Amino acid sequence: MTTGASAMSRFCVSRFVFLRLLGCVYLCAFGSLVPQIVGLVGRNGILPAGPSDAVLRAACIGGSLVSIVLIAGFVPIVAVPLLWLIYWWLSTIGADFLSFQWDALLLETGALAMLVAPMVWREGASDPHEPPRAAVWLMWWLVFRLMFGSGAVKLASGDPTWRDLTAMTFHYETQPIPNPLAFYAHHLPVAFNKASTAVTLAIELAAPLLIVGPRRLRLVAAVILVGLQLLIAATGNFAFFNLLSIALCVWLVDDAAFSYGVSAFRRTSDGPAKAGRSVLSIAAAVVIVPVSLLHFTSSLGFLIPGWQIAAPLAEIVAPLRSVNTYGLFAVMTTTRPEIIVEGSDDGEEWQAYEFAYKPGDLRRRPPVVAPHQPRLDWQMWFAALGRYEENPWFQNFCVRLLQGSPEVQHLLARDPFGGRAPRYIRAELYQYHFARMSARRAEGVWWTRERLGAYAPVLSLR
Repeated sequence: MTTGASAMSRFCVSRFVFLRLLGCVYLCAFGSLVPQIVGLVGRNGILPAGPSDAVLRAACIGGSLVSIVLIAGFVPIVAVPLLWLIYWWLSTIGADFLSFQWDALLLETGALAMLVAPMVWREGASDPHEPPRAAVWLMWWLVFRLMFGSGAVKLASGDPTWRDLTAMTFHYETQPIPNPLAFYAHHLPVAFNKASTAVTLAIELAAPLLIVGPRRLRLVAAVILVGLQLLIAATGNFAFFNLLSIALCVWLVDDAAFSYGVSAFRRTSDGPAKAGRSVLSIAAAVVIVPVSLLHFTSSLGFLIPGWQIAAPLAEIVAPLRSVNTYGLFAVMTTTRPEIIVEGSDDGEEWQAYEFAYKPGDLRRRPPVVAPHQPRLDWQMWFAALGRYEENPWFQNFCVRLLQGSPEVQHLLARDPFGGRAPRYIRAELYQYHFARMSARRAEGVWWTRERLGAYAPVLSLR
């Protein structure tokens, strides 16, 4: 292995590819919000928070346009901070609807991307610039925390389904928004799903350790981790999470591995600007490493020595939402309760609202929706796992239906009242299961269900 500047030159292509993929992720994130943002947090939305509907739309559309600018390689030193700033603002006012782990991951990745964005008018494929060494290491540290943390928290949580390897026998059916392949994966033999649980844990716990090894082991880690993300994407709808994770894994691949294009790349230097960027990257590492280490170890149930020093730093940077803890499905959900929202004019005859993507109609095929994220449908999954009183946003949602808010009705697939407001709203709770393969073939159903009881009382504006 070579060291110093020559080693860093091997990541010129990585930075070029990473910034293009990051632009694609931002485009997915902002583009997904364009048709939803007003219904979620607009003036007549579920949780009003924005200064005006026009400003909310402008932020999402503007973010989409700047994303395209980044993909094209124009003024990355301006585009990257601007994208982070717009998304940070939307996440801050978005409350429950923009508080998912990939929202946090995008903010942290976007913050680190500022350290590697070249100071050029346009970065072309034949003119990449060398990233600072400390910035590359911070990217590796983020990949490690994301991947290893996802495995470690599963075991640290004490959840029995991960420890007895039955987690994947539940996951495909109980994940927030399954896709068609999830239906068929659920019906694979139990032994196969147990084996896939063991493989998932092995990858998440072992592959990240290769990141600090020689370059060949790091390349092996990249292949394994990207493969895992592709499998997750194939059997679920997790918004832009998989694409963003893959973009981060690009930093595990050096220029030599991009052998098909290395000869076309001219290594260049930012000169004095590069030296300043290196100093900035080191300064960022002084803050990020102890704070992220504190968060990381805390999620595993212990505190690092000297945590009292890192804690004040963590409080200072917390409002930026750019140093975070990760670990999806630490406790596997083993049942699938679903909330069915119904309206009525007389309190006797009830008609169900149909959501665009979450399970409802038993004959509707599970959708393929990623990288778009229907955030109301996702929140309905979380609400079903809790109680009506614990979800003020859901209470506001019911009020908006009683008011006939067109912005909120736009978030639904079917309004049985044709846009007018019903007099009453209620929410019923059902237990959903994937249908048997025989029922799928004979009756054309994807789901079965049984009623559990009322989720919310009958509501009216009175």
